[in-house]
Amino acid sequence: QVQLVESGGRLVQAGESLRLSCAASGRTFSNYAIGWFRQAPGKERDFLAYINWSGVTGYSDSVKGRFTVSRDNARNMGYLQMSTLKPEDTAVYYCAADFRDAGVLPGDYAYWGQGTQVTVSS
Repeated sequence: QVQLVESGGRLVQAGESLRLSCAASGRTFSNYAIGWFRQAPGKERDFLAYINWSGVTGYSDSVKGRFTVSRDNARNMGYLQMSTLKPEDTAVYYCAADFRDAGVLPGDYAYWGQGTQVTVSS
């Protein structure tokens, strides 16, 4: 079992930056892939980025170049650095983890946090 808690979401102005954190507890965090997703009201949960156990990263086209995923295994933490935020980035942001290699679908991840709200005003 892995427990995940996201933090860092808040109201920001368009163009600003924000870093989300994902604190993990439970099994050996370094063995897990981490994924970041978001879900806006009335929409599906969308993939944003992943980082696998060896540090390989992947991004959706919608955030490539603006978002950066990272991890600190010593601290059992995952991060999503977001820059040049836009109103359309407004959503609940989730981190997820799985012992298998990183994927881009919600079903690729067994463990999820509760989400953190990011609101971007214009």
